[in-house]
Amino acid sequence: MTSRYQRGSRHLLQILWAVLATLALGACTVLAPIDSGLKLIGQPQSAIQAAFGKPTDVYKLDDGTTRWFYSKQPLGEYSYAADFDRDGKLTNFRQMLTTTELYKAKVNVWTKKDGLEHFGAPREPIEYYPRLKQEAWSYRFLHEDQWYSMFNFMFDDTGVLRQTLVTPDPLRDRPER
Repeated sequence: MTSRYQRGSRHLLQILWAVLATLALGACTVLAPIDSGLKLIGQPQSAIQAAFGKPTDVYKLDDGTTRWFYSKQPLGEYSYAADFDRDGKLTNFRQMLTTTELYKAKVNVWTKKDGLEHFGAPREPIEYYPRLKQEAWSYRFLHEDQWYSMFNFMFDDTGVLRQTLVTPDPLRDRPER
């Protein structure tokens, strides 16, 4: 015969295991977001929001698909894109602020709309340079997955991308003491 104490202890242990399992799943989403996101391919938007929370940016693309961003900017070097088909099912999940992705920007072709749809809204303050008549959007990233850097998009007054620049990240580029 089991006592009330033993039943209560067993119930408490079951609750503890359930809490630990939930925390472990949540940690996977935080520590390995790309792996966690790719495992959700084919799932509806509600499943992605349950796993990652509310997106920082949402864009309806011209082809009828949707892209959600989970940005870690302005201080982080990551912005994850969750791509959904027309039916709202996840088709891809990836880190967009990589050297390969950023170098896809097409000077004299892309507009601000293209920048937003590919990388999400900049979280750094947008700078305007009146002599150049250009606006700078900056994103932190790890250049070649090694160097803390800023990728800068320079848009003219008509909103067309005229130049890109990679510069050291001023928050991380400090002289050795």
